[in-house]
Amino acid sequence: MTTPTRDPRLTPARDDLAAVHLRGEVEAARFVSPERKTIISPVTPLRTKPGSDAIDTELLFGEQVDVYDTSDGSAWVQSARDGYVGYISAQKLDEMPEPTHVVQTLGAGLSDTPTLKVQRTARLPFGAQVTVTVEEDGYGSVQTRGDGTQRWIAMQCLRPLDNPEPDWVAIAERFLGVPYYWGGRSSRGLDCSGLVQTARHAAGQECPRDSDMQQAALGRTLDPNEPTERGDLIFWKGHVGIVAGPNLLLHANAHHMCVATEALDAALDRIGRAEFGQVTRRARLDA
Repeated sequence: MTTPTRDPRLTPARDDLAAVHLRGEVEAARFVSPERKTIISPVTPLRTKPGSDAIDTELLFGEQVDVYDTSDGSAWVQSARDGYVGYISAQKLDEMPEPTHVVQTLGAGLSDTPTLKVQRTARLPFGAQVTVTVEEDGYGSVQTRGDGTQRWIAMQCLRPLDNPEPDWVAIAERFLGVPYYWGGRSSRGLDCSGLVQTARHAAGQECPRDSDMQQAALGRTLDPNEPTERGDLIFWKGHVGIVAGPNLLLHANAHHMCVATEALDAALDRIGRAEFGQVTRRARLDA
């Protein structure tokens, strides 16, 4: 019997340790059950190796992870949202209550008091999840640590988690001008697939993390002569862009070093000649 090839980005398995649900499917010295924890830093980089400079993706405040191992200040985790596996700082984790709201603006400040003219102690990015415990004068008190520490955030910056955005492309357009950042998936900076995933998640849609995963999983493939529509995805080997309108491409890219729009025909020519080669797939997503 041939053992199926597993994507290491999504497989919590090392030579010395693996997830208990993989017993019999992978080889490891021991198998463990995870401990569920929550990210308590505004943005936390996730890396393939502890201490590496390379960032694979990011985890946002309030997102949950399964922790399989903690040693030397690093935690080996798997994202509960998209399954990505890697190492983060163990100091960025705590036990937190279930979130009730999500940040819907590009940034939302936390303060010690529910007033406008005070210093902000931290800034949460779009997509961060919080637990609102009390509302007062247009502000919500949110828990920021497992010990019950509370800070205040303007309720206009939040929406209930059970009320997803109606137009995921419009969400992606909010990020115009945000810096391009390899591995990023926050309003501080993001990459091409991070833009797609962030916008889709805001609309209540599941979405893999990387562009090759998205190409394999999302939508139906358009026929060669079928015209594109707003919300279609265009894939290259290593890149993805969003059709935002007639002859209009929206994407986070290193050519502009930000989230930008440009004429689709011009982008296809430039990318085909000098960057990622020819288009590998055009996909139409569910409404």
